[in-house]
Amino acid sequence: MGIVLAIDAGTTGVRSIAFDESGLPLTSAYREFPQYFPQPGWVEHDANEIWDAVLATMGEVSAALDQPIAAIGITDQRETVVVWDKSTSQPLHRAIVWQDRRTTQRCNELVEAGHLDLVRSTSGLVLDPYFSASKLDWLIRNGHITVDANTAFGTVDSWLVWKLTGGAEHITDTTNASRTLLFDIDALNWSDDLLDLFGVPKSILPEVRPSSGRFGVTTTDLTVPANIPISGIAGDQQAALFGQACFNPGDAKNTYGTGSFILMNVGSEMPDPVDGLLTTVGWTLADGSTTYAMEGAVFVTGAAIQWLRDGLGIIDDASEIGPMAASVDSSDDVFMVPAFAGLGSPWWDPEARGTIVGLTRGTTRNHLARATVESMALQTRDVIDAMASAGGVDVESLRVDGGAAVMDLLLQIQADQIGVPVHRSAITETTALGAAYLAGIAEGVWSGTSEVSDAWKSDFTAQPNADRADADALHQRWLEAVSRSRGWAAS
Repeated sequence: MGIVLAIDAGTTGVRSIAFDESGLPLTSAYREFPQYFPQPGWVEHDANEIWDAVLATMGEVSAALDQPIAAIGITDQRETVVVWDKSTSQPLHRAIVWQDRRTTQRCNELVEAGHLDLVRSTSGLVLDPYFSASKLDWLIRNGHITVDANTAFGTVDSWLVWKLTGGAEHITDTTNASRTLLFDIDALNWSDDLLDLFGVPKSILPEVRPSSGRFGVTTTDLTVPANIPISGIAGDQQAALFGQACFNPGDAKNTYGTGSFILMNVGSEMPDPVDGLLTTVGWTLADGSTTYAMEGAVFVTGAAIQWLRDGLGIIDDASEIGPMAASVDSSDDVFMVPAFAGLGSPWWDPEARGTIVGLTRGTTRNHLARATVESMALQTRDVIDAMASAGGVDVESLRVDGGAAVMDLLLQIQADQIGVPVHRSAITETTALGAAYLAGIAEGVWSGTSEVSDAWKSDFTAQPNADRADADALHQRWLEAVSRSRGWAAS
């Protein structure tokens, strides 16, 4: 049996966590890595710095264990583009991050040329700079990479497996592939039509495999022993859906991370596209069974707290935000729309920009903190309202995780806004846990999803206020603030 090591390669840092057979975390390590902003709206990472953070955290966790590691699972920031040379295993360009907006014009051109229907029906996504394809297209068209026999493209999971296996495996899983704008999520293979649309040669793409199953084994000269199977991969939000045991249609979760991502299990059949929402692969198991999810992607939630800390300097640590927000009864009609990277679901407005409205001489940093916390819950409501209006299965409750989920105040505001109970998982690092479960199921540490369901527990539940008048009034004012942020960059 043994321990399962999960590598969670996020947007601002890497966390490695060892889980035991009960699904409980034993030890963990975390390293941030630098963010690069070469131009307004551009966001880049150095793939080698991500790899260095993986090596450091894996080594720290491995050194603390007194049992062998049975399997490794990987979960990662999705959509981020890494291109490297197979012969040297070195990146050919800085990784272009999912938050990057440099391809807004290109996506608009493709929409105007009438390609949106093809994209929606094939990939389940929309034509937005958020996804990988236009970023890869930008690198190729602008001559930043030269495509030859040694060129490899992948999302962060592909890059990490390449490094972990010493270049033996160039792979990805169905969940990460489904976020590239190049993947047919019904046929579960790369789409020739989408590859042609974005000018991407199939030769540089990774092989796509199920999310649970053996991808390769670790090589020598790492900070963990050699020959450990790498047996689970999922994009971070799909991994969280799995880790939250959302195995039935209608089960939903929200992860409050750098952004917030609301996913709802919609079963084994690919649904029709829904305006304002995404359709994505939830996971594919080793038996070939695939679960689909409806997703609302909110680009900035936790990143807004980082901005209060690093950009404005009104807090020294992210943990201060909850007590500050709770110190006032309301935001005093101040609203912060954190559209720093445009607006995602259900608006899909890449020209939106961050907006603060309602400031008076009486506004304090506590009001701004409260407005920031409220923006997380209000953006989530926008997505859940869109899911309900799409005619799908209503959300009966919401399971939540991620860093900001520690705030009871946020969860109460969330419950009041959506009108259903909000349950915080007893293990908040469910993204890593989902990757661990996918790997452990493949290697026999866990028998299957029933065992995962039995292990799930909540440590806090926020019940909604029966009187929705105040919540609805707050949401209506929020929508007015959103309208002021939209299209700003194009004006």
